[in-house]
Amino acid sequence: MVEGFTIDTFSARIGERFLISAPESAFVEAQLTEATAAGAAESTLGERVPFSLVFRGPLEPILPQRIYRFEHDALGAFDIFIVPIGPDGTGMQYQAVFA
Repeated sequence: MVEGFTIDTFSARIGERFLISAPESAFVEAQLTEATAAGAAESTLGERVPFSLVFRGPLEPILPQRIYRFEHDALGAFDIFIVPIGPDGTGMQYQAVFA
């Protein structure tokens, strides 16, 4: 499923809620705050354009970098690797990069 994700999958979902399954707690609620294309504006040879996502979760617990199960009302359940990139004043930010 993740293989089919593109920036278009997420750009219309900015501000929406995602649930992250974390062993430390049942779920951590996060909001998608950014969806940014990286590199060339168009894919070549059918390859997806690289992009990154930034989610904002609560300040505690801080989730260490690893693969987590995400759940979203429209997208369903999927696994992605996230990295904490620091607080932004209202919560902890996490980044996922898709190449």
